[in-house]
Amino acid sequence: MTKIVILTGAGISAESGLGTFRDKDGIWTRYDLAEVATPEGFARDPALVHEFYNARRRNAAEAIPNAAHAALARLEQALPGEVRIVTQNIDDLHERAGSRAVWHMHGQITRARCAVCGETWTAPMAMRADDPCPSCAAPATRPDIVWFGEFPYHMEAIWDALRAAELFVAIGTSGSVYPAAAFVQDAARAGARTLELNLEPSETVGDFAEARHGPASEIVPAWVEEILRRRGQ
Repeated sequence: MTKIVILTGAGISAESGLGTFRDKDGIWTRYDLAEVATPEGFARDPALVHEFYNARRRNAAEAIPNAAHAALARLEQALPGEVRIVTQNIDDLHERAGSRAVWHMHGQITRARCAVCGETWTAPMAMRADDPCPSCAAPATRPDIVWFGEFPYHMEAIWDALRAAELFVAIGTSGSVYPAAAFVQDAARAGARTLELNLEPSETVGDFAEARHGPASEIVPAWVEEILRRRGQ
């Protein structure tokens, strides 16, 4: 049974070279998010949307998991069945570090989806809107990404995990994006202990029982070491 639910955001991947929404001069600042991260934007200009995500896919493929990703994979392997990662990130750095119990609530940059039938498949490095769906052949390929205005993946399972957790930890997230920003309150109401691990205090830091701040590659491994020492691992 899952006892530790860990929410991760862009901050955990920043030290691997992947930009966050707030990075000055980052990739997000060069595009209007209404044009590249909404269903309406995709309907208006699918070529622009694919250009944006093709660049992000290349960036993600070149990135290397950092010490924070590795520490969480170690925690999962040491405590089988007790750890669940819920990530807002669309990269695959958790999986490449060795984590397997991962829910991508905003989709995955490595996956493609048919806008007609909903079929998903492994995305090629470069995608186009007229790429045919392998299931229905419709020329309606889009990234398998949850855009603004769309409902995140795995939400029922996430709520269940939060209600059953003994510990909820948020790592590298600003606390500004819902529904993830409310996870700490939901977990606390269900009786979980709560901890924020972030570069700096998030917008929801006051909702956590404990907070530690610093680079993810430093504070996450240190926290994992503490957990494993307590468990005699």
